[in-house]
Amino acid sequence: MSKTGSPAMFGKENYLWMLIGVVIIALGMFLMSGGRSNVDPNVFDSGSVYSARRITIAPILILIGLVVEMYAIFKKPKTNNA
Repeated sequence: MSKTGSPAMFGKENYLWMLIGVVIIALGMFLMSGGRSNVDPNVFDSGSVYSARRITIAPILILIGLVVEMYAIFKKPKTNNA
């Protein structure tokens, strides 16, 4: 219970899962991000734009991170009946 007498909405374990979810989402965003695909900006390099990392792995990681966040929100915190 907090100082006001109401139970805490999230426990320590919930916040840990939320942090893990945010890290997974950030990793997916980093993998999806651009970067210098080639030296000449006038040449379109479809291999780097449509790579498996950017169109498959990164979105899957973002979705996994969102599922972890949902789990962290809906997980009931452990209660101490002391």
